[in-house]
Amino acid sequence: MRFRFRNVGKNLLLIFFLAPALVVSTTHATETEPAATPAQESLQPIGIGGNPGAINATTGTAELEKYLLDLAGIKDDHGVRIGGLWIGNTNWLMSGGAEPGKVSWDSLFIADLLVDMEKLTGWWKGALFGAEFLRFDGQRTNEQAGSIQGYNGLPGAEPLDRSELYQLWIRQELFDGKFIVRLGKSLPSADFGNVLRPVPLAEQRLFIPAVSGLLYTPVFKNPTLFGTMPSYYNSACGVTLTLAPVKWWYLNYGFYDGNVARGIQTGTTGPHFNGYYFNIAETGFSWRLGENDLPGKIGAGFWHQTGRLNGRNGISENGTSGFYLFGSQRLWYRHPDKDSSGISTFFQFGTNDSETRPVNHYFGMGLTAFGLVPSRPKDSMGCGMSWAWLNPNVFQRSSELMFQGYYQAHLIAGTYLEPAISYIPTPGASPDLDGAWATTVQVTILF
Repeated sequence: MRFRFRNVGKNLLLIFFLAPALVVSTTHATETEPAATPAQESLQPIGIGGNPGAINATTGTAELEKYLLDLAGIKDDHGVRIGGLWIGNTNWLMSGGAEPGKVSWDSLFIADLLVDMEKLTGWWKGALFGAEFLRFDGQRTNEQAGSIQGYNGLPGAEPLDRSELYQLWIRQELFDGKFIVRLGKSLPSADFGNVLRPVPLAEQRLFIPAVSGLLYTPVFKNPTLFGTMPSYYNSACGVTLTLAPVKWWYLNYGFYDGNVARGIQTGTTGPHFNGYYFNIAETGFSWRLGENDLPGKIGAGFWHQTGRLNGRNGISENGTSGFYLFGSQRLWYRHPDKDSSGISTFFQFGTNDSETRPVNHYFGMGLTAFGLVPSRPKDSMGCGMSWAWLNPNVFQRSSELMFQGYYQAHLIAGTYLEPAISYIPTPGASPDLDGAWATTVQVTILF
């Protein structure tokens, strides 16, 4: 199956940009949400993403900083926030794949600095400064399984042992926060195609947490964007513009160093100005449905990569483009008047017209249950399906299908333990590989 993006994708994008006008008349989307109270902001949501470092512009909880300041007797009103995370996992390829029986380990550390310039200076309103340091040490976890999509979202491109300045940016709000500019080295996946981003509503009981705790890579980055969009752990320099005139609709545009497309590790290097650029635009809106105000969101984007792109067997192309769509919806509340426990679902779709990128078309979906286990109110569990149609110029196998299930247990404070099991019936690296079964046990510590 091979269909072209140019007609289908552009028509879908045109329809989506016009869709808010239709949704307004049938949902609660036009209601302006009041600001959250301090009590609501302090409540910890149920569940986190499987790799918060891949989807969040800022990282951690800053609880360690607050604890140290309290010990020193310093009042926390200086506008400087220090946080971070450590994620470690162990993986066992039980059967199938390229190297059955292999065991691998991966470790990710991120330290985060966020400065509220108004609090720090007393005069610079609406400005934030952010910086992050990343250290990763890992192994060929996904290659051992023969997985192109990646059943483990921590290891990415080589080198698998790296230290880097992950993010360094300045963000400025204008026109009462309705227009936002962020300039510098950042993570486009935090702003584009981010199905894991919560739907933040003023009422805590309506809050959708991190949508899913799945560990596989496609939930962090649509596979049709592999080899183009900068993302974990290859951030890139550029500019992000956000127009958000109302709380239920937004429009994002980003322009970044696009040298990921020619294999450059932009996470470990500075900006490049050589004709390789990544452009992306996304719009989306949110709503609430039914008598219990079940929240949902949808987003769609179009992207274009410039420059001469080279693939296998001497194939090349002058740039490439693609389209993606994603959404999430709360299906049920267990206690609609008390908390956010219940069940949510999400979906992802993507297509491109590339002759050189690894994945041409993609569809994924999943279900997540929050706080349903007795006496475990902060636990979550879920499952997902990820199906990528592979580029025939790159791979002999036509598609790779992947399933994953997990249970995310909250231990204490910002610490989570998450076992997961993955099944890949058609590993994409070779048509000769048997279906792969793998287990992962991951520990996440936010501080």
